[in-house]
Amino acid sequence: MKPKVFVEMASRVKNLPPYLFATIDKMKQEARAKGVDLIDMSIGDPDIPTPAHIVDALKTAVENPEHHRYPSYEGMLSFREAVADWYRTRFNVTLDPGQEVLSLIGSKEGIGHIPLAFVEPGDTVLVPSPGYPVYPVSVLFAGGESHIMPLTEKNGFLPDFSSIPQRTLMNTKLMFINYPNNPTSVVAPRSFYEEVVNLADKYNIIVCHDAAYSEIYFDGEKPLSFMEVDGAKSVGIEFHSLSKTYNMTGWRIGFAVGNSEVLAGLGKIKTNLDSGVFQAIQEASITALRTDDALLSGIRRTYQERRDVLYAGLRELGLDVTKPRASFYLWARVPAGYDSAGFVGDMLDKTGVLATPGNGFGAPGEGYVRFALTVSADRTKEAVERLKKAL
Repeated sequence: MKPKVFVEMASRVKNLPPYLFATIDKMKQEARAKGVDLIDMSIGDPDIPTPAHIVDALKTAVENPEHHRYPSYEGMLSFREAVADWYRTRFNVTLDPGQEVLSLIGSKEGIGHIPLAFVEPGDTVLVPSPGYPVYPVSVLFAGGESHIMPLTEKNGFLPDFSSIPQRTLMNTKLMFINYPNNPTSVVAPRSFYEEVVNLADKYNIIVCHDAAYSEIYFDGEKPLSFMEVDGAKSVGIEFHSLSKTYNMTGWRIGFAVGNSEVLAGLGKIKTNLDSGVFQAIQEASITALRTDDALLSGIRRTYQERRDVLYAGLRELGLDVTKPRASFYLWARVPAGYDSAGFVGDMLDKTGVLATPGNGFGAPGEGYVRFALTVSADRTKEAVERLKKAL
């Protein structure tokens, strides 16, 4: 019999909190095993298929033997040119595709790797909370220390930079921001981005703006890009993804744009840890980026119909809920007498409706719950009716 080997995980792994959406997946599996007719409004994974013309472009590209070899690390120049063209058309922002655009294996990958390029052990990173769980985890992996910026309803779910001690700012290497925001759905005004640029310039902070939801907007109100603001390219970069805009979450492709030195640092990490994005997917993504906005408007109308149904239904239930101007999430206060996890568990047990507890996005999210608009309008109506009967 071979001797038993004792395997101890590294402290960076042992100190990891349970990944929020892995926990949610376990709840779903348990509910389905019990025969529950689950209405899953927990995960931001679009239920609408990838548009057919993008799928057709992949079918053609995948048959090209030239794409069967290792791709370029920074991304095909033609893909980066398509990104630059898209930014010029959508935001009137000029980018050098050779130096100011970098392909990613989804924006999550870039967000996870960026601190490794710039954060030394003991450096501070400003992290919004509630927020995407990958922000603080990426800081932990780099040996940095997260300084939490609470996003409170009182402050419009924007960070209050005046509350951050100057000594903290002087030790800060990097800052994450994310608008339209996940989970609160808030859209940031230009004045906020201007404040970010001034702060970053004063304290030499690298800004990393996660703009994954900029194209899921309602009532014709287009969110800004951080890159539109004077000075933004001097202090930071912007992450974007094709996942939400084109319903391509499983394809794993995104990009970062902006400051060439910051992108070069991220690129150096990537060349040592991955081998780029499959070129056939990049070819299909060029087709996606050139998609007529009429098709995307139809997708937005679908989400807006769902938003209106769910918002009205939650209001009828007496929940205090923010009406989203963008993203496909609704952020609601839980009823009196509940905490976030308790309300989510009670909803699941009594109605088969699953949402995400707000505290899973960080302690400041306690007392809230996030609903995703990733089920049809009919199922959304059914979810509302179930909630009305049970709660």
